[in-house]
Amino acid sequence: LCRGNIMIYTRPDYYNEFICIADKCIDTCCAGWQIVIDEESLEKYKKIKGDYIWKVMTNVDWEEGCFRQDCEKRCGFLNKNNLCELYINVGEDSLCKTCRDYPRHTEEYEDVREVMLSASCPEVARILMERMTPVHFITEEHPEIEEDLEFGDFDPFLFSVIEDGRNAMIEILQNRFLPLKERMVLVMGMAHDMQRRVNRRQLFDCDRVIEKYKKTKSQEYVREYLAQKDPVEIENIARETYPLIYELELLREEWDALLKKSQETLFGPGEGFFADRQREFVLWKQEHPDMEIHLEQIMVYFLYTYFPGSVYDGQLFAKAQMSVYCTWMIELLWMARWMMNGKTLNLEEMTELLYRFCREIEHSDENLEALDEMMRKKWLL
Repeated sequence: LCRGNIMIYTRPDYYNEFICIADKCIDTCCAGWQIVIDEESLEKYKKIKGDYIWKVMTNVDWEEGCFRQDCEKRCGFLNKNNLCELYINVGEDSLCKTCRDYPRHTEEYEDVREVMLSASCPEVARILMERMTPVHFITEEHPEIEEDLEFGDFDPFLFSVIEDGRNAMIEILQNRFLPLKERMVLVMGMAHDMQRRVNRRQLFDCDRVIEKYKKTKSQEYVREYLAQKDPVEIENIARETYPLIYELELLREEWDALLKKSQETLFGPGEGFFADRQREFVLWKQEHPDMEIHLEQIMVYFLYTYFPGSVYDGQLFAKAQMSVYCTWMIELLWMARWMMNGKTLNLEEMTELLYRFCREIEHSDENLEALDEMMRKKWLL
């Protein structure tokens, strides 16, 4: 129970760079997903005066507590210029909490609030993709207005261990002296070993795990481990894990077509095709070192966003694998687009695939839960 405590707020250092560009956006956040309306806004809509109340009554699903959509899955208040008619006719105060906050999002952990921007927004994806320096996280303390918030069986010591682990993982991910693949395997290895301690309730041993993975010896081990990997084995893992994405709820019909076209392009006529194309893609990436930076930023984004949630279910390894899987899937989509383009790829295309992937994953609680469950059963290592 939290009542009038000092609250700790953490946010990425690019958080304040975001400004909604409204109708200048290349996409709209008001289509393709169900926008849930908070109770306060629903009550406010019932009290709207004048003729516009009939438009509101028609476009709000009062039973489900969400906005109705047209046949193209666009919000009923979204006009042809991708502007909100509710905002235009009633004013800024008419926006529900979801519309007012997005793409800002806050995760609550007892006396900690982690604030983030969702890369499902094209403008946020652009900010993230154009960022070349390592992301830092700003922590501030603020007195909190007295309130009653229940956090169930929240374990503050476990949360502290998870935070320490995440900080160490981000430090590893931002070590640009190592190839990104090695950094990602180090993160999974650390999460795996921490998971074993958490399962046995040996939380104090997690500190030793964290320190072990910071050392050069662990880096050397991972380098040797990856050197022994047969490219065909990597291809088999890709062939096995790529189709997992089809098990998720589809939010936009065109996304399914993009996934299938990318899969056909990547895996081609038979075994060995992917491994050959990947070798070519790796060589191309070496000529474009910014690629490693883009993927690093994406991996840090997923890890920052989802890893702390393991305090509620104890599934640290699943959250780490989920971060790796999402990053790898985005890279595979980039690789497929690169192949379709005749072995070229630009920043605009990479940004588009990033926000479209995040939109399908992050705009559905069902998808986030399903992906988390999948990563408990799969072994990406």
